[in-house]
Amino acid sequence: MDLARRAAEETAHPTPVGEHLGMQAEGDRVLTHYFACLDPAYKGWRWAVTVVRAARAKVVTVNECVLVPGEGALMPPPWVPWIERLRPGDLGPGDLLPTPADDPRLAPGYTETSDEAERQVQWELGLGRVRVLSAEGRAQAAARWYEGTAGPRTPIAASAPAQCSTCGFYVPLSGELRQMFGVCANEYAPDDGRVVSADHGCGAHSEAVVVPPASEAPPPIVDEMGYDLMPVSALTEETDEQAGDEAAGEGAAERR
Repeated sequence: MDLARRAAEETAHPTPVGEHLGMQAEGDRVLTHYFACLDPAYKGWRWAVTVVRAARAKVVTVNECVLVPGEGALMPPPWVPWIERLRPGDLGPGDLLPTPADDPRLAPGYTETSDEAERQVQWELGLGRVRVLSAEGRAQAAARWYEGTAGPRTPIAASAPAQCSTCGFYVPLSGELRQMFGVCANEYAPDDGRVVSADHGCGAHSEAVVVPPASEAPPPIVDEMGYDLMPVSALTEETDEQAGDEAAGEGAAERR
């Protein structure tokens, strides 16, 4: 035990080593001693020092000294490969996302001869492509789109006047997906250029608004109780002109 403690203290230096927590036999003449780890960064961990005595030897030596997690130890999360950590939107310019050869979302365009493959080729000829969407790939895409923001359960679809399937801007997809999905081609719609479900909808439906027919302009309203403000100079000139006209009229009457 003293040999194991000295080895743990040498490895943990300058952090001290805690109390002895027990021991465990690993085999013939092989024993592991456990000591509490007092490093605050490794709470719940413990030092494991394995000592061994070789056959026909009289001296015990240290085999290894490592930190191992104990009960309540702070552990890192399980390792997840990067391909499984990737999320939509993480792929940037220059990034490559290799597709596994056995990806269940894809199927060979011409090599399979099963009935499912024949139906698949009927919808997706796959000209110029090695692989096309498999039935599983189509099902995953349909479920993802239908439950997303372009499906029928969004607030904008609930308040829409009609469904996308009756809109003139709705362009159906090809293949089996055309039964449920299409692309919005209305530049004023929030889903312009995106895949939407047939029962989705928004306020930019082609038949949402009926423009009322043009009517005749209302007759002008004459306000006889109103008045207009005129500048004093204009009033003076108008008064002089009226006075001149009246004087000319009176002179003509006297001549008669």
